[in-house]
Amino acid sequence: MSFYEVRIDALRGGNADVAQYRGTAVLVVNVASKCGLTPQYSALEQLQARYAERGFTVLGVPCNQFMGQEPGNAEEIAEFCSATYGVTFPMTEKVEVNGAGRHPLYAGLVDTPDGEGYRGDIRWNFEKFLVGPDGAVAARFSPRTEPDAAEVVDAIERVLPA
Repeated sequence: MSFYEVRIDALRGGNADVAQYRGTAVLVVNVASKCGLTPQYSALEQLQARYAERGFTVLGVPCNQFMGQEPGNAEEIAEFCSATYGVTFPMTEKVEVNGAGRHPLYAGLVDTPDGEGYRGDIRWNFEKFLVGPDGAVAARFSPRTEPDAAEVVDAIERVLPA
């Protein structure tokens, strides 16, 4: 199944329509509101603002599998992200990214290695996957890699049209 064929709901209900991102670079990030890495929301929002007009979006995917750090319901998650970090990028429903209940979106991502060769299960909140405009996974970044790190920005620049 291609990235664009995956069915996932939006945070506030209804289909998130991943197919709408065909031709767009997408940074898929499993997010959580009560994690030590939660401040990465600020840099994710800055990437969204910086590159949206060039065919880029961040896609936040809430997940509660890592020490229960995303316990809220859809309304609580949306309010937290908006009020605390001014998030404007799209968010999906809360899903599982590992294990038997792994969402199909992540089934198509986890085999991609990061810069150190790691592939497989998501290690923690804020693991990042850059999907190019062609729907192929272009890069994977560890949870501790800041969204505005040079390697992330360089990867985004490489997949965006000049």
